[in-house]
Amino acid sequence: MAMMALKAVRASACHPNAFRVSSRTGFSSLRFVTPRAVSSPARCTILPRTAKRHLQTQVFWLPPLMFVGLLGSLWVWKCMMMVVFQNKIIYMPGLPPNARRERIEDYARQCGDISWQARRIRAADGTDLAVCMTDVACDGSKAGASSLAAGRGLATPVYILYFQGNASSLPPRLQDLSWVLRALQGSSQPAHYTMVCLSYRGYWTSRGRPSEKGINLDAQAALRFVGQIHAEAYGEDAPKPLIIFWGQSIGSGIATNLAAWEKCPSSLKPGALVLETPFTSIRAMLLALYPPKWVPYRYLWPFLRNHLDSMKNLEMIAARRGDTTGEPYIALVEGGRDELVPAEHGAQLQQRCVELGLLVEKKTVQGAFHNDVMFRAEGRKAVAEAIERAVVARAQVRKKA
Repeated sequence: MAMMALKAVRASACHPNAFRVSSRTGFSSLRFVTPRAVSSPARCTILPRTAKRHLQTQVFWLPPLMFVGLLGSLWVWKCMMMVVFQNKIIYMPGLPPNARRERIEDYARQCGDISWQARRIRAADGTDLAVCMTDVACDGSKAGASSLAAGRGLATPVYILYFQGNASSLPPRLQDLSWVLRALQGSSQPAHYTMVCLSYRGYWTSRGRPSEKGINLDAQAALRFVGQIHAEAYGEDAPKPLIIFWGQSIGSGIATNLAAWEKCPSSLKPGALVLETPFTSIRAMLLALYPPKWVPYRYLWPFLRNHLDSMKNLEMIAARRGDTTGEPYIALVEGGRDELVPAEHGAQLQQRCVELGLLVEKKTVQGAFHNDVMFRAEGRKAVAEAIERAVVARAQVRKKA
């Protein structure tokens, strides 16, 4: 029995249920049991572990994406700031920090025998403005309160309306303006010069905040002020004055804006424009200051609220000239080493004047940067000569009349 059980075990050893132990007879024995059919288990397929690889790829790209996103956010933020705060960026009325506390008396010594005084005027929107003014006679006599009325029939009344550049205030500029007036005192052509310097809104002691629209109103108010003091000095039979607009940098754009003003009284139209370190337009300056095409600021011109487009203004000036006297005479004075305005701007303005039939002359102050043309004797002399030329031309017209 034991041998048979062993054979059965060997024959069915492949299945664990092939045999069972039986104890019916009182002793242990093995009983063969036919094994049940068991289906073979399905073969397992082992998949590759890729979750870790995906995680590593995401971690690898995270720093570059964060850098690009940060850079893009910075560009957008700076572009928004340039659009929103463009008035402060362009005009910078609060620089230097003490600009609003400057006084004429602090620079009286540098001005020599030219005595300046502050006056107040109001723009059409009620903004209170400050102006500096003085008057001198070209015969060498000292300026006085009655100097304008001293030689009514003999001398040409000349009014120089000065528009400053951005930043700073009027008092520090008075010493250079005084130099020009002293040079004009020695002119061979009899004339009485009155210079009115406008402090834009937001500058020096003027109220308000600067913008092109607001400063245009300021310039118009200053021109009306010139007409007022001319009428007070000469009375009802006042001769037509020679009015000269002198603008420096941004002031050159203000000067051309005023010269192109369609409501300008005929008696107050400028006979000459002296444009010191001028540019063609704010849009052109964006391209000049940010030449790389990948810099976004050069593409912000559709959002400009300030244009100061002298090229366009020249067309309007030529269209409204209305006479054959050759006025207005336009003098361009540029710095030979101007670090802000490219030399092409002066050349383009000159070419445009020639195309429009405007009398133009361009002078370059060699070695001068953008803000130091008037610091050099050559620059001050160029401005004085341009003003004197306009005075001589007006005197010749008066003689013919």
